[in-house]
Amino acid sequence: MQFLHTMIRVSDVTAALDFFSLLGLVELRRKEVPAGRFTLYFLATEEGAPEIELTHNWDESDPYSQGRNFGHLAYEVEDIYEICERLQRGGVTIARPPRDGRMAFVRSPDGISIELLQRGQALPVAEPWSSAPNHGSW
Repeated sequence: MQFLHTMIRVSDVTAALDFFSLLGLVELRRKEVPAGRFTLYFLATEEGAPEIELTHNWDESDPYSQGRNFGHLAYEVEDIYEICERLQRGGVTIARPPRDGRMAFVRSPDGISIELLQRGQALPVAEPWSSAPNHGSW
């Protein structure tokens, strides 16, 4: 058995693609299904890596509810401080800052919780992160 992808529904394709691009994911392919009135966008860090399938239902205008049966997506990153800075510059709120040099949480434009984990050992505790407050839930 081989893991292929995780699917999340998105309401604003541009905002979702911009957000995941800030995380370092690239669009590998897309599939438009006019008969079903939806488009699938497949993203990953590189070809052959685990993917996220963003599903955009063309006629959906109401926000999607947040199901309790889905927790979060998780990514291991080279430098947690650098990616959090990049996300902030891109307008993303850091919900749980990397105060410990190891873990942070952000939310996608559709409210999907994303966990960021430092690869290897935690980075040395550093400002402005060590005293940064939480924002909302994750």
